[in-house]
This record gives sequence, structure tokens and C-alpha cells, in this order.
Amino acid sequence: MSLAATEASERGPHDRSNAARISRRSFLGATLAAPFLARAARAATSLNAYSIWPENYARPMMDAFEKASGIHVNFIRFSSGEALARVIAEKSNPQIDVLFGGPVETFTAGQGKDVFEPYKPASWSELPARFKDAGGMWTAMADDPLVFMANTEFLKQHNLNPPSSWDDLLNPAYKGMIQMADARTSGTAVTRIFSILQIHNRNEEQAFAYMKKLRQNVQLYTKSGGGGTLPVGLGQAGAGIFFIVDALYTRQQGYNVQISFPKEGIGSAAECIALIKGAKNPDAGKKLIDWATSPAMQSLLAPSKINFIPAHPKVETDPSLVSVLKGVKIIEIDDSWAGANRQRIVERWIAEVLNAS
Repeated sequence: MSLAATEASERGPHDRSNAARISRRSFLGATLAAPFLARAARAATSLNAYSIWPENYARPMMDAFEKASGIHVNFIRFSSGEALARVIAEKSNPQIDVLFGGPVETFTAGQGKDVFEPYKPASWSELPARFKDAGGMWTAMADDPLVFMANTEFLKQHNLNPPSSWDDLLNPAYKGMIQMADARTSGTAVTRIFSILQIHNRNEEQAFAYMKKLRQNVQLYTKSGGGGTLPVGLGQAGAGIFFIVDALYTRQQGYNVQISFPKEGIGSAAECIALIKGAKNPDAGKKLIDWATSPAMQSLLAPSKINFIPAHPKVETDPSLVSVLKGVKIIEIDDSWAGANRQRIVERWIAEVLNAS
């Protein structure tokens, strides 16, 4: 299926009312970004950022930072693949100061392209090792496990329990009824693929054989990670694999969906932030990184109904989120290996899975 087809058919779920508009605005922003950002960069009290978090997650955080610091953040939202490609393309003339949000694999891949400036924020020493690069190239703000999400009515119609194994998704009842993200654009998809690789102990032949079988049940690969959640909520699709932040948002909006986890385990992505090498407003960028990695910002996640797990150990995870995750087997993805192999694995996925008949 072409990328254009996925874009045309996607209606963002986690940001239902705005996703399509934001996506379109992002592409318009791609055209208009350079002069827009150049104007903003002149002001000492502002900084520029690309946000991989959707606007309904990023906007409350940016507004709170502006209120606390007096520094305005001019940000444009891109999916992780788009943001990374843009940062790499702009390496000789950076247009932003900070890359905000997105799974760690995106940041380790960018680290390999030498696009980040090391900076260890004030909270750096308090964070667990998996939430920070040893050299300070990136720092995590939150954690975000993947989940299975299924439409309750679909499960009833097919006499199915919520999927509790990766193999459950191969059931013929799901044929043409699963939506998940496209690895060409989405960090959610990349985390999913590396989860499947890890489940198969990085045996790529076995992992890709599984993904080719699963391809037969896929209705649509969506441009953004949460793009399939609304179709599942509406019953247009039966199930999908999403980050928990998007799946729980769908349930919070009243859609009758079931969230479950595979017994073999599932991956989780640290959601990171990094200073851009050659940033034109480095001091303001560092202040945003200090704030985003501190309890100050992460304490706002739960009250804002943003279902990330805070990275800072002094911020308690919301009890409802703890309850959902009780007993779940979270598998560790080697972010360094994932970053180093990201491009190769995505290209193989395009060649062997996306285009498989």
C-alpha cells in the first residue's frame, strides 16, 4: 500500500479532532518552516522545536513551560521518521534547537548521524540508566509501552478473547481487520518491529517470517502511531498495536475497546528530548530540557490525562496506569543496537513485509 494511501485513509485517534488537521498542517509547515523558524530564532525569549508528540500532548507541556520560564516554544509536529529525516537534512544549518518527544530508537539513530549536542540536565543523575545516554546526547521524559487494543464488539462477534499472544493476531478472524503504524514514518512501528525481533531473540529470519504472516491480516498501515486507534474504537478495524498513551486515550474517550498484552512480552519506548548540534538558541533549549526531564513537567502528565509513565523516579505513576500494567511482561530493547540498525531494518520491512502479497 502506498504512503499516499495510508495518509489519505488515516484519521488520527489520540488527537481525534485535530489529527488530520495537524498532519496537514505539518506538511504545510514543512514548506513554511524555514522562514517561520528563522523569524522566531531572532528573539532571545523563544526557541524552536520539532515535537514528535501530537499537539494535544505537547501543547499543554509547552504552555506550562512558557508560563514557568517566560520562554516561548515555536514547535511543529512531525512523526518520528519525518522529524529525524528533517533534522539530518538540516544538519549543516539547523532550523530548531530541540527535538521533543519520540521513541529512543529515533534518538539513537540521530545520535549516529551526529545531529545532537551533549547536554546533561539537572535531573540527569537521578534518572535510571535506560532513561539517559551516558554521554548526555539524549534524556528521557517518560516511558511508553506498546499494547494490543481490540474492539469489544468485534471480539464478541468472533467469539474471541482479547489477544494475549503475538500468535493470536495471526487468527484468520483478524484477516483484513488489523491496523498498525507504517515504519516509514512512525516510531511506534519501529518499536513494534524491534519488539518482534526481540521476542525472536533477534533471529531476523524468524521475526520477518512472523511479520509476513501478520501482514495478511493487516487492513492498513497508518502514517502515525496512533492512527489506527479511532478505526478500532469505531469498529472499522478489529484490533491493532499501539503505544499505551494512545490506546488509553481512546478508552478514556468512551470507545468500547479492550487493552491486552502478549504473554511473550512487549517492548516499551523511552520518550526522549535532545539538544540539536549547532542550535541557535542553546541556552533556551537547555532550559526546556531541564524542565521536561524534571518532576515539574512530568507531574503534569496525569492531571492532563496524558498516559505516559513518568521517567523521573520522584514522580508517581498514576494509579490507574499502574493497574493496567500490573503483571505485564515488558521486554528490554537494546536502544543502541536498535538505533544502529534502524535504517536497515526499516528498509527490510518495506521490501519484505509492506509489499508482501
